[in-house]
Amino acid sequence: MSHSSRPRLLATAIVLACVAVPLAAQAPQAPRIPFEKFTLPNGLEVILHVDRSVPIVTVNGWYKVGSGDEKPGRTGFAHLFEHIMFMGSEHVPVGKFDEWLEAAGANNNGSTTNDRTNYYETGPSNALPLMLWLDADRMGWLLPTMDKPKVDLQRDVVKNERRQNTDNVPYGRAFETLLPVMFPPDHPYSWPVIGSLTDLSKASLDDVKEFFRKYYAPNNASIAIAGDFNPDSAKVWVRKYFGSIPRNTDAPVRPTVPMVRLAKDTVLVLEDRVQLPRLYYAWHGTKALSADEPAVDALSQILAGGKSSRLYRTLVYEKQIAQDVNMGNDANKLDGMILLTSTAKPGVHPRQIAAELDAAIREVADNGITERELTRVKNGVRASLLDELSSVLGKADRLNYYNYFAGTPEYIEQDLARYERLTAADVQRAARTFVAGRPKIILTVVPEGKKELAFAPGGAN
Repeated sequence: MSHSSRPRLLATAIVLACVAVPLAAQAPQAPRIPFEKFTLPNGLEVILHVDRSVPIVTVNGWYKVGSGDEKPGRTGFAHLFEHIMFMGSEHVPVGKFDEWLEAAGANNNGSTTNDRTNYYETGPSNALPLMLWLDADRMGWLLPTMDKPKVDLQRDVVKNERRQNTDNVPYGRAFETLLPVMFPPDHPYSWPVIGSLTDLSKASLDDVKEFFRKYYAPNNASIAIAGDFNPDSAKVWVRKYFGSIPRNTDAPVRPTVPMVRLAKDTVLVLEDRVQLPRLYYAWHGTKALSADEPAVDALSQILAGGKSSRLYRTLVYEKQIAQDVNMGNDANKLDGMILLTSTAKPGVHPRQIAAELDAAIREVADNGITERELTRVKNGVRASLLDELSSVLGKADRLNYYNYFAGTPEYIEQDLARYERLTAADVQRAARTFVAGRPKIILTVVPEGKKELAFAPGGAN
């Protein structure tokens, strides 16, 4: 189980080529994913994509519920269900969901974000009816078998996962330190996807059941089937297994919030069990599929998105004052976050790194980027997308992503075109609009008892 980010064109790590080959020299046509979509009377959206290149098939289900649908004091429920959904249902005894899939040669997993939860199975083509039946049984008949022992068992699993990934990992608490400062307390993104241990501990069985009733209904979900299968047979199975599941007559409405912006720079310090100080810069970013998203993505890649980026060359290779440096644009349905991080080398004060970060940002804002850098980003975007589309799971996930975020599965060409239309001026404008001189959160994670290693405005090097 994982807390994944959505499938964006720049969401996966892009290894940018050291030599930027002009895009026109390769000039493949924009990829397409042929599909068929229909909706059952109970509201379930079904997307079919046939790919007979290899005899495998995937079923990728998206529920339109994530941590952003939770309430303050009731956090962590969406991720908790990511685990409970594998605990068996009315006709699937505990432990049999995985066992039966594995016996058929298939595998499965799930992930949760701020905006959605997904579950997927991939296996040989003849496992498709089993996959669909298992998914339908937990959508329609999970609730009758949900009891306190099951919830308590998965609640403990989630707590351990949080300890492993957040509480007991170096720098693991940085993100949840930033969120309450980035967003007001009632904002749906002001808590981490995994939630809090306190909220999970005090949640009652009725609380958990109510959450399921509200969000895990066919009219709040879509399934994408991709791979080697017969569409006519798949439609029969989908209608047979999912058709009798009742819709939620009180369908949830996604939260809407006013735009949030930081009023001024905020400086934070977090003591942690780490060996080296790490500096974090965080700004409000862009919404998913917004007009500015490609330019902010490109800016992040050019500044610190890989070993050929400006800051990596300066901080890591040339001046050797940092262990690493990274920058990313996490664009979601309601808002986004631009995050720039760098870990200092032993003996280097983060203030020295901050000066380099500021200078690099100012350089782009004042003088822009080169066409060579822009070409490298565009090549990387296309390479990342093609890599994702090399698997039926990747194609199914992208169809579901566009279906939810763009309102139609057919958006891949438009999405890629946004990046290919980018100009150097667009990236320079993004630097001025979102980053350079804009209010940000500056967090330094320092070794316990070493607050003197924290960044402080105006302090001496």
